[in-house]
Amino acid sequence: MAKNIYFASDFHLGTPNYAESRAREARIVSWLNFIEPNCGELFLMGDIFDFWFEYAKVIPKGFIRLQGKLAAMADAGIKIYFFKGNHDMWVRDYFTQEIGMEIISDELIIERAGKKFYLHHGDGLGPGDRKYKFLRKIFRSKLCQWLFARLHPNLGVGIANAWSQGSRAAQTEKEVFLGEDKEWLAIYAKEQLQKAHFDYFIFGHRHLPLDIALENGSRYVNIGEWLNYNSYGVFDGVDLKLEYYNPKL
Repeated sequence: MAKNIYFASDFHLGTPNYAESRAREARIVSWLNFIEPNCGELFLMGDIFDFWFEYAKVIPKGFIRLQGKLAAMADAGIKIYFFKGNHDMWVRDYFTQEIGMEIISDELIIERAGKKFYLHHGDGLGPGDRKYKFLRKIFRSKLCQWLFARLHPNLGVGIANAWSQGSRAAQTEKEVFLGEDKEWLAIYAKEQLQKAHFDYFIFGHRHLPLDIALENGSRYVNIGEWLNYNSYGVFDGVDLKLEYYNPKL
């Protein structure tokens, strides 16, 4: 590998308010400037926006600096992948047409430098949370999206923004490690290892940076979030590391 691969997730731009989101966006753009010279591929692994819905001719306003930076990176030849999260699952083709990002709806399995990666935002995986898993199927249905698109953007986005204020990200509180036997994404990774070997399982969604060793040299890495940690993953062709960005803005 000539350049590194970077993984980041859960920017949640839009929550808890505009001022904090703009400051977070500035940190993220600063980080992108920092990694760009050594970046070959960038995986944005869900919940980049706290809400996103693409109408036929309208998208949510705001955070144009991030979008502009990603467009510049894509124009420079950096391959960018955008995973649908549970907050921005209604991404369609806008980012592909305007920026060139590849949209990933669920898991993505890749191999780089002889290492096999299992990539997913992380929502709806593992044991429990049956209510959300049921709602996820509804929200991702074409009928649900069609019905929401019938709402005027002012009303639709207003409803979504009001709902997001009660979300986990809006509280900006740090998550607590539950123990390996109760971390549902670690449990899911162990189940997948019974079917096939992966060197790395990389998820977001958990809002807690984690690096847990699994059997046969496999690892579960959660790349955390950017409300508290500014955490991300980087693979240099030899090893995957969980790192933290401390900008000087």
